[in-house]
Amino acid sequence: MKKEKKPIERRATKMGDRIKIEFSFNKRDLEGVRYLPGRKFNYEGGKYWTCNCTSQAVEALQFWGFILDDELISLLPQLNKPIRRKFNAIDVPGLQQELYPFQKEGVGFIESRNGRALVGDDMGLGKTMQALGWLQLHPELRPAIVVVPATVKLLWQEKALEWMDKPSIQVLSGTTPTDVSEATDIIIINYDILPDWIDILKEANPQVLVLDEVHYIKNNKALRTKAVKKLVKGIPHVIGLSGTPALSRPIELYNALRMIDRFSVPNYWVYAEKYCAAKWGPFGWKINGASNTEELHQRLQSVMIRRRKKDVLQELPDKTYSSIPVEMTNSAEYARAVEDTIGWIRENRGEDAADRAANAKAITQIEVLKQIAVKGKMVQAMEWIENFIDINGKLVVFAVHKFVIDLLMEKFKGKVVKIDGSVSQEQRNKAVTEFQTNDKIRLFVGNIKAAGIGITLTAASDVLFLELPWTPGELVQAEDRCHRIGQKNNVGVYYLLAAGTVEEMIAKLIDSKRKVLDAVLDGKTTESTSLLSELLIQMKEERRWKYK
Repeated sequence: MKKEKKPIERRATKMGDRIKIEFSFNKRDLEGVRYLPGRKFNYEGGKYWTCNCTSQAVEALQFWGFILDDELISLLPQLNKPIRRKFNAIDVPGLQQELYPFQKEGVGFIESRNGRALVGDDMGLGKTMQALGWLQLHPELRPAIVVVPATVKLLWQEKALEWMDKPSIQVLSGTTPTDVSEATDIIIINYDILPDWIDILKEANPQVLVLDEVHYIKNNKALRTKAVKKLVKGIPHVIGLSGTPALSRPIELYNALRMIDRFSVPNYWVYAEKYCAAKWGPFGWKINGASNTEELHQRLQSVMIRRRKKDVLQELPDKTYSSIPVEMTNSAEYARAVEDTIGWIRENRGEDAADRAANAKAITQIEVLKQIAVKGKMVQAMEWIENFIDINGKLVVFAVHKFVIDLLMEKFKGKVVKIDGSVSQEQRNKAVTEFQTNDKIRLFVGNIKAAGIGITLTAASDVLFLELPWTPGELVQAEDRCHRIGQKNNVGVYYLLAAGTVEEMIAKLIDSKRKVLDAVLDGKTTESTSLLSELLIQMKEERRWKYK
């Protein structure tokens, strides 16, 4: 009769600068040990594993239930006493705009971390500006690479030019890499095309890597995650930005934390078991849970700064405005329409600029451009909206044309309600109630004229305009659906605009007239004919705005 082997005691022993690890074969221990730094299997003098002797390896083995010798126990870190570096608000020399006090503290926090930090502020609190502030503070650290979702690539370019002191910026597009200029200060690229550009970007010897919406790299199997992991090696300063460093699924935060500061959290398997309620099942490890969240929160304090809107309301205005330029998918169609419109303006606009019939024809011409522009940005718009409601909860969207509203209703079926000219009063009341009280309804879509007055939508504190009306008064009325009595949050107002099109021109004209409207006390509004005349004058005299 064959004698059964006695199980090997699960033991870890210090052996010079290595750790000797002994255990009887089992998949669970084997899977964990394979993730230890420098792990190696020894065939001579008895079969066992060894790994590098680090405090994190010791911590992992202890957590897995291995018996440690006294020397290893003495190496265990003080896990429950995270280091919180002190930091001060910083005024950044050369910055072209003024930061809010809490944003200056954010720059100070990044500086206290020597440019390796996670900024986890709520959306609308200016994470972009805090990162740009730190880049302005360190002009010697160039080039800097900024990796972003495609929907905000042009926004980053616009904000960098607006906030920094004459930076040289290169925005990368397409999957066929070209050379990066040696004189470039900031390189902006979106996650989707990053894998194709890795070799070119590595050759540029980047000194700073900014990862906007850093939760995009939560999936280890995704190509963009693999690309970021390859790019980050050797870059001395890494800044992550995310409004959702939530701890409901802590595993999604792991990659970001390890890239920013690999010493801020344990290695993968210790992290997974300790903070993700990891369990071994018939099909492998399940790591989508959450455990010891308070301890993880304490750990994060050394690497992350996070402010909620409610924490800084006293520093914010009632409303904050943001224009978000996005690329179109139909630029050739738009360019042809521009040529037709310019030709019509030059032939028909003269001394009769105030003639009503001429104005009516002009509005028709501009409406053609507006419809082509909004059609060309809908792919980007729907991606932006989807990201927003997944992260931030509820959103109010205003549009003009029926086809825009119909596209949104189809895309977000099951979590959207609408008010336009087709709904009855009963349906109108039901839509408002659903949006205000039902957590599953994340999106309200309204026609600016039909939904811009007479309703309260304070369940959201953010408003997105996909299309613009002809007067600032209509915009203000629509914004105020969220900014009602009882609304205690700052309201974020976003204009999502097709870059280089008539939309940007209209937005600038409306914004300038809105500021005038805010300043007057007699209640006068800007007439649409006044705005149209100014727009036509600009279109006749300027060609630089044309989409390319």
